[in-house]
Amino acid sequence: MTGANGSGASHPARYAQITGWASCVPEKVLTNEALARAVDTTDEWIVSHTGIRERHVVAGERETTAVLATRAGRDALLKAGLPPSQLDLIIVATATPEYVFPSTASLVQDALGAASAGAFDLSAGCSGFIYALTMGAAAVRSGTAEHVLLIGAETLSRITDWTDRNTCVLFGDGAGAVVVSACDARCGVLATELGSDGSGGELLILPAGGSRQPASLETVSNGGHFIKMNGREVYRFATTVMPKAAQNVTRKAGWELEDVSLFIPHQANTRIIESAAKRLSLPMDKFFVNLDKYGNTSAASIPIALAEAVAADRLHEGDKVVLVGFGAGLTWAAAAVEWGAPPPPTTKTWFGRLLARLGFVFAGLRSWMIRSERHAYNWVMGPVGKDNWRGRLRKRIDAWRHNLRQ
Repeated sequence: MTGANGSGASHPARYAQITGWASCVPEKVLTNEALARAVDTTDEWIVSHTGIRERHVVAGERETTAVLATRAGRDALLKAGLPPSQLDLIIVATATPEYVFPSTASLVQDALGAASAGAFDLSAGCSGFIYALTMGAAAVRSGTAEHVLLIGAETLSRITDWTDRNTCVLFGDGAGAVVVSACDARCGVLATELGSDGSGGELLILPAGGSRQPASLETVSNGGHFIKMNGREVYRFATTVMPKAAQNVTRKAGWELEDVSLFIPHQANTRIIESAAKRLSLPMDKFFVNLDKYGNTSAASIPIALAEAVAADRLHEGDKVVLVGFGAGLTWAAAAVEWGAPPPPTTKTWFGRLLARLGFVFAGLRSWMIRSERHAYNWVMGPVGKDNWRGRLRKRIDAWRHNLRQ
């Protein structure tokens, strides 16, 4: 048999196993009753039409997408028993990044102290986490990476119009993360299904803030920086594409629908999930649902649900699980995952956990020291390009630093 490198040697297959998982949601809870006091709606209407009873929302400037993502990523690494220094790649799926640039993933990489990891953001709406999982698993299977951290994180409350009862009842904030690592046993992410129909882009959109409608007094005053959604059309799209994507990815994995132990769908609306179950001729107890507590957290919803499913003892070694979602784009995605053996208990002792958490403290100190050194250096050396002794000294030091990096 000819190997992948063309040498004639046979190489064992590589698989991408989920070895760590975690979630993080803000402490503040916004109930339906509280919303009903602000907009023309009722708890009964929200529950009957969506299944949502409450959602978590960020409070203050200290809770941001990067903060939630970092907390979830840190706990997923602790679960996997993996130090951040061993990460090769970090992908953050989000529709509410910290900034347009730099990427939220880069901020997470710095906060975790993952000095050897590449980092980038991915935008595919509520489908984003499965898109990220697909990219991360492909990097692991190809040998490009050994360990990848994948995060779905959102602060949708920051782009929600709290006077629009059609959208404000739906969304919440949170983050979920998984670690994907290389393994030899056949498990982990076995198949994925990705799709898009951009003709429906305007059905779920944040109109302003991009290059088409840059931020201006007009875009702010007309609400262009809030989520706009055609609920009827999105519902019609979702109820069609969710069961189809689930069927396709199940077939790609070589499974029958009856083989699947658990479906973890995007948590958008109970009616959508019930419709998917009906179209697949499956009982609802095969679908994990937690949107009553969190609402629609977009790219964070599936990893949050996955972490809760594990905590609820709904997943065991050898179980077959399908993740499936839809979102802005319009996009859809599904992944077939065979649950692997639990990670080794490398940080289960109190001393191991202490050392791991101290590592995150030192990561913060390291970041602060690097920034402080950069500011001090620029203050001493003065502006770049000056033709004086400091400018010439800067050139020599910069050249020396460059040679050290080579």
